[in-house]
Amino acid sequence: MTIILGLESSCDETAAALVSADGRILAHRLATQEEEHRPYGGVVPELAARAHVEVLTPLIEAALADAKMTLDDVDVIAATAGPGLIGGVMVGLVTGKALAHATGKPLIAVNHLEGHALSPRLADRSLQFPYMLLLVSGGHCQLLHVRGPGDYARLATTIDDAAGEAFDKTAKLLGLGYPGGPRVEQAAARGNAKAVPLPRPLVGTAEPHFSFAGLKSAVMRAAQSGQYGADDIAASFQQAVIDCLVDRTRRQLSAGHPAGALVVAGGVAANQAIRAALENLAADHGVPFVAPPLWLCTDNAAMIAWAGAERYAVGLVDDMSVPARPRWPLDPDAEKARGAGVKA
Repeated sequence: MTIILGLESSCDETAAALVSADGRILAHRLATQEEEHRPYGGVVPELAARAHVEVLTPLIEAALADAKMTLDDVDVIAATAGPGLIGGVMVGLVTGKALAHATGKPLIAVNHLEGHALSPRLADRSLQFPYMLLLVSGGHCQLLHVRGPGDYARLATTIDDAAGEAFDKTAKLLGLGYPGGPRVEQAAARGNAKAVPLPRPLVGTAEPHFSFAGLKSAVMRAAQSGQYGADDIAASFQQAVIDCLVDRTRRQLSAGHPAGALVVAGGVAANQAIRAALENLAADHGVPFVAPPLWLCTDNAAMIAWAGAERYAVGLVDDMSVPARPRWPLDPDAEKARGAGVKA
């Protein structure tokens, strides 16, 4: 059975995992950097890269020990090669290249977004291609038609900010602390989702894309007005995001793309209210709803190892010249979205 070592270092989590080609997670080690970045209210790229350097090798050693394996037992090395904070991406990719070179093992350079996109198949081995994917994270908000490893059609993207970015900014505006997404979700559970009138950008329009910049600005005005409590603003904000995600996803489900399931992945997919709304949407359209367990939604190395396994199975192997990339679209041929620039 093929064993894949996966390495993840694209943002503020460092991780190493061992996964088999049949989907067994043999070991997973993860180090977070929340304490280092909390004083700044967000991720500081230089601090993140330094932390990756310090902990990645010990994490690899610990994962191998957990699985009672050595590098001789590993068949494939998979490492995130982008997109992400370039300093952190380079740490993981260079480490992966060094291990592949030293051991003579194949190297798979994994797109971090593909790790998220394929992670539902690690959690649910019955999930077949093609499927409709809502990928929601701190840096991306996209709807993708997933047809197989390396084969994606981008149907919609954000023209400005990602949903996760809006969650983080809202948490900062409301003084909820870091990390922002879980703090907003907790506050929203205490608040009234109808208390604050907030916009739903692009909802109901013919344009397929997402937009959250105007919603962020409206949250800022609501916070500055002094009329509303933080919990009510958080609840109203979260509901506005849900309405946007559901409306845009419904539009694509109704467009006739062949899809055996509606799938959600990415850090924002850990939000329980968002998952529940999407599950209801899938039921309305008569398709299964698939979401990875919460720990597989946030950044981890198991999804990178699994993406490596999926790519290796169809012969997608990389050489030592593969670059680290701060930007790396899953569908490079997609038409550029209005205003999206390099995020498209």
